[in-house]
Amino acid sequence: MKKTASSELPILGWREWVALPDLGVSTVKAKVDTGARSSSLHVVGLEEFEKEGSIWVRFRIHPRQRSSEVSVSAEAPVLERRSVRSSSGKASVRPVIITHISLLNVTWPIELTLSRRDEMGFRMLLGREAFRGQFLVDASNSYYGGKPVRKKVKKSNSK
Repeated sequence: MKKTASSELPILGWREWVALPDLGVSTVKAKVDTGARSSSLHVVGLEEFEKEGSIWVRFRIHPRQRSSEVSVSAEAPVLERRSVRSSSGKASVRPVIITHISLLNVTWPIELTLSRRDEMGFRMLLGREAFRGQFLVDASNSYYGGKPVRKKVKKSNSK
């Protein structure tokens, strides 16, 4: 069998823990979605403002699923506004930023739309444009990059 360049690419699972170092996020669980063109991040408190003659956004990120206990504040310049169609078919115009993502010991810039993903199962969606030509996706497996170490909670022994 002839070996192709694509067979030498690292493999991602259908969900992975990623870091967004420019935004101060050390870990967030992302759904790797080959059916979605663009990537999206769940944010709250999205505000536009002008800085150095450009349009910027400030927002908060809650990187833990189903929790607002941890909140990370971030700012970024707006690359553009883009019409994005959700999985339910509804179109909305979202701000797009460029930020770095880290996964499997590789860091590279991606375009990221910012939106409310309250109803979605993942705080982040990693669309195919973000990993095209860099990774292959194994739809039957998860966490090729490993899982973050969780702090153990001590249980009290009350009698």
